Amino acid sequence: MREIVRRHLGKVVAGAAVAATATAVLVGVNLPGSESGGSGDRQANAAAAKQDAIAKDGVVEAAPEEGAKGVGSDPLTDEEIERAEKASVSGQMRSSARDVEGDRGPQLLSTNLSEPEPSDSGAAPQRSAEVVYYDYKKDAVITKTVNLETGKVDDTATTMNVQPPPSQEELAEGARLLIADPLGKGLKQDFKHATGKALAGPDQLQLSGMVFRKETVKRVPSSLDACGKHRCLQVVTKVKSGPWIDTRSLVVDLSTRTVGRLG
Repeated sequence: MREIVRRHLGKVVAGAAVAATATAVLVGVNLPGSESGGSGDRQANAAAAKQDAIAKDGVVEAAPEEGAKGVGSDPLTDEEIERAEKASVSGQMRSSARDVEGDRGPQLLSTNLSEPEPSDSGAAPQRSAEVVYYDYKKDAVITKTVNLETGKVDDTATTMNVQPPPSQEELAEGARLLIADPLGKGLKQDFKHATGKALAGPDQLQLSGMVFRKETVKRVPSSLDACGKHRCLQVVTKVKSGPWIDTRSLVVDLSTRTVGRLG
């Protein structure tokens, strides 16, 4: 019995000693001016500095207002694009050329900042825009270089058998032709299966695509033999917020407004 009491008292004394030590440490941390207190201040300062180093929540600010003109190699501003496209189409070109739907005027493909040519005088070159069109009447690519300082066309180049990447208007027209063609039956069936709705137009699809190059295919059907000279596209279709629909085997000849199948 005495042995049990001795062990119990030993635990109590030991516990009291630990408590006293802990209390001394705690008091030491809270006492300013003491050695322990100085160390505690340093730790507190370090913790505060670490907290300050954490990035604060970001603030969304309005984008800076876009100017009318860019400088040097800055991307074209909206106003520069509008002026370049307006200046690049003459009255004759508007009346003679045809767009992807067969209406008057060429089909706009792209408008980009043209690469500046070094000046002999060493002065900074003037900014120019390169406006690219496709004329479906002649199956020709027309490139106009517009001087953004003067607003005049400095150069015009017409090339045949060249096929730049398609515009969204061309992809939409290609999808419209696919939907209307008997070869587009599978596209309409897959859309119906995915959505429960009938596919009536390209606005129901998310579209991308590429120019069809017959050199990459071993066997090309005779209906697509003119691709390269004609404007031919492979339209990639996707249900909006839904699955892709495989239309890679179908090629749309926008020049003749027909559809062909590979394989």
